[in-house]
Amino acid sequence: MLHTATLDEMKNGDVTDAYFKRTMEVLTAKGIHRHVTAEITGGSLPPECALAVLAGIEEAASLLGGFSIDVDCMPEGTLCGPGEPVMSISGVYTDFCVLETAVLGLLCQASGVATKAARCKVLAGDRPVLSFGSRRMHPAIAPMIDRNAYIGGCDGFSLVKAADLVGIPASGTMPHSLILCVGSLAEAARMFDEVIDEAVLRIALIDTFDDEKFAAIEVAEALGHRLYGIRLDTPGSRRGDMRAIIEEVRWELNLRGYGHVRILVSGGLHEADIVRLNPVADAYGVGTAISNAPVVNFALDIVEIEGKPTTKRGKRSGRKQVLRCAHCRKRSTMPADAPAPKCDCGATLEALLRPLIRGGKIAAELPPAKDIRAYVLRQLEVERLW
Repeated sequence: MLHTATLDEMKNGDVTDAYFKRTMEVLTAKGIHRHVTAEITGGSLPPECALAVLAGIEEAASLLGGFSIDVDCMPEGTLCGPGEPVMSISGVYTDFCVLETAVLGLLCQASGVATKAARCKVLAGDRPVLSFGSRRMHPAIAPMIDRNAYIGGCDGFSLVKAADLVGIPASGTMPHSLILCVGSLAEAARMFDEVIDEAVLRIALIDTFDDEKFAAIEVAEALGHRLYGIRLDTPGSRRGDMRAIIEEVRWELNLRGYGHVRILVSGGLHEADIVRLNPVADAYGVGTAISNAPVVNFALDIVEIEGKPTTKRGKRSGRKQVLRCAHCRKRSTMPADAPAPKCDCGATLEALLRPLIRGGKIAAELPPAKDIRAYVLRQLEVERLW
């Protein structure tokens, strides 16, 4: 058996902190069923982040749908700042009290993954970035991780199941095990080329047996113009200076007329590695740094009870709206019923909190992953995550 929870178990309140169950017992026993508005805000962002990529909204809608509540939220993929409400939930508190733990978990982890992917993509520039971290996480959530990595800006991912969620094929060619089973890099590459569909790029892993330089020459001579690229995934114990290794490989390939062969780098990469390798690398496979990304610490707090603003200390009471200038991207948070002002630049401010659920039914279009990714990338052209 897998130690995971189903959507029905989340909806039933089985995936909740115990004190919410006890809160329900007290309120129900005493007949206290107050109408409230609760907001989910970003309490803190991952290190050095000025903005985060909001993700997990489609899953949150699946969780919250069917309850007698109204939900407003920012569209999935919106860049959000610390202290900004990204979602508000209105209804009788005892109707959604036990959902808090699950909905926060859906948003916190998904947004952390999407944000780290966006940072890697920004740093890589026009070089492709692939998500390779599914093997580092529980397999039940691996598709979610790769979907949110893609939403954040990754150009692809390795997990087959994630293809069902995203709508593009999974990426990846050959592991060390194929080369070991065949016994020769060149022969493994030729077999791969004979068997695998033409649509799959011919990218050879070159660090199984030999020095990377000689392995790159070997496989280039074996496949010639059919070789799209090579991948360096040297374990840390053998890595040495990765940039110097790539420079040496590139020199030898160019010298022999294989300048078309691209160099993909993977294996424990972090943001600083991308910056350092950009002058010599053509693409990246980023694993644990994305799949195990720091979460965005969202929190849920009641801000209004029976129409009256009220909340705990340290929070701002009352329903709110987040406004963003479509021209200069300035952001501001205001009371929800305040008239929207013009931006200082004269442009109209757009409201980011929009209807998601009305009366328990999903009231917004939930766009496909490729559209959310495009939305994220458009924002990143004019806004900085740092």
